[in-house]
Amino acid sequence: MGGFFEEVKGGGGAAIALDEIEISILRSLTVQLLELIGPGVPEDADPLAALFAEGPSEPPSDPALARLFPDAYGSPERAAEEGVDPAELTARSAEFRRYTENDLRTRKREDALAVVRSLDGLTPGGDGAAVLELAGELPLRWLGTLNDLRLTIAARLEITEDEQSAELVRLPDEDPRKPIVMAYHWLTGLQESLIETL
Repeated sequence: MGGFFEEVKGGGGAAIALDEIEISILRSLTVQLLELIGPGVPEDADPLAALFAEGPSEPPSDPALARLFPDAYGSPERAAEEGVDPAELTARSAEFRRYTENDLRTRKREDALAVVRSLDGLTPGGDGAAVLELAGELPLRWLGTLNDLRLTIAARLEITEDEQSAELVRLPDEDPRKPIVMAYHWLTGLQESLIETL
């Protein structure tokens, strides 16, 4: 087992061997994702009030957040191309966002927290690696967070198509974007291996 998820024999789930650097990178990226998503509902909040709380009606201005929380009905530009009234589309998207974004943020936050907690529980052995086993709901939480990390990095790198990410791999080593491009491709491999394993 090295660098990618594999099926756990006899019990289902997935496992991966991670070294200290990989653990540190995954944890750091996930903590940054948590900061980007923002705080969740306070633990002492009234559950009934939280249930009926309305979320924002405007899309986020940050491109990474806009990628994580896109308009449900597409952009006004797309509406015009398809002959749909852009104002109607914007109103539908705002209404949908108002009632779903808070829950979506909460789920993304809980998934990311589960990833951080599972990484915090790892202790590399004498060979410098630790085996992380995911069972129950953890594989899906990891899958969601890996996808969110990739979407966030893609937004920061302005990647909208696969060809663009392939071009970025050929950046010279001295380009300041090179480490995050490599992290993007590594996360892509992790996500693909976890999908195949599941």
